Amino acid sequence: MTNSPNVIDLFAGAGGLSLGAARAGFCVSAAVEIDPFATETHLKNFPNTKHSSESVANLTGRQLLAIAGLSDGGLDGLIGGPPCQGFSFMGRRQIDDVRNDLFVHFFRLVAETRPRFFVAENVPGIRDPRYDHIREAAFSYVREAYTIIGPIEVKASLYGAPTTRTRIFFIGYDPRRMTLNEEAFAPSPDIDIVNVGRALEGLPIFIDPAWQSEASGWRKVDLMQKGHFAEHLRNAVPPGVGHQTSIDRLLEKSEVSGCMGTRHLPEVVARFAKLAPGQQDSVSKGVRLNPSGFCPTLRAGTGSDRGSYQAVRPIHHVEPRVITPREAARLQGFPDWFAFHKTKWHSFRQIGNSVSPIVAENVLSVIRAAL
Repeated sequence: MTNSPNVIDLFAGAGGLSLGAARAGFCVSAAVEIDPFATETHLKNFPNTKHSSESVANLTGRQLLAIAGLSDGGLDGLIGGPPCQGFSFMGRRQIDDVRNDLFVHFFRLVAETRPRFFVAENVPGIRDPRYDHIREAAFSYVREAYTIIGPIEVKASLYGAPTTRTRIFFIGYDPRRMTLNEEAFAPSPDIDIVNVGRALEGLPIFIDPAWQSEASGWRKVDLMQKGHFAEHLRNAVPPGVGHQTSIDRLLEKSEVSGCMGTRHLPEVVARFAKLAPGQQDSVSKGVRLNPSGFCPTLRAGTGSDRGSYQAVRPIHHVEPRVITPREAARLQGFPDWFAFHKTKWHSFRQIGNSVSPIVAENVLSVIRAAL
């Protein structure tokens, strides 16, 4: 590990928040994720991080510190995106959804581990008055010891990600050990705004529907025009982070993974071909990407415990097909060397569930500077 300030990532998923933290200058000491497929992906990209598949609801602060190899008082930040399905406008919004309790457990673990700061990410729906009691139960754990900032609404496209994905961040700090202010988290006027066309630049446009396997998904990628987004796609690999095979193939052969195809019926292809940019397909409900605009929020679909329903995928702006996992990763702000699951289904789930690393880096860089 390093001498950098450390964080523990709860509900870590594939690692969008972890990557943002690492790029902001933090050491991701531990990650907790109950989904084995997401844990597999996180482990690929964060080989030096300690991993736990224990439910956050069952962990104590002392156990969490032990997993990370930290002593009492040794944690700088606790970060995480508690499950949002129970709060999302796209879901059933059931108040008694057991996953809602995990938001409270995040704050319980803040109180038990006593980090210098915390960052909790969720969907805008969590602000609904029907969830007042859940937020109150959560904040009651930290209100005496921490100053709470937020909720801060963050629209990813204003922070340099090519998606309109909007999320809520609750940020807190121990005023005895550091100081933060909400204004510092506003998007910089110097942010390099990236649209869909630029984000997908260099990736193969033609995707053969027969490219179904992990091996066939490796494809050549052309270099993008220079800029912050392009530099972060290819480089900006934090120390001890990254899947070495993916990094080597990208830098030595200009190859990226995840360019798997999708088989469409001829009538579907014909229907997609007639769509204008930004227009929604009447059957699939997929939206054709606008190269001059931003990608709508990518959805994760449901897990095997809730029917394994596949999320609607955007339609490519040039070809009459849905996007590939690698294109989804680009639109969410992941670098080309970041490795996802070998299957399309799990890759799309992991990308749709992730915090944009671009947003995470922006938010956590403010905190890193304050330390």
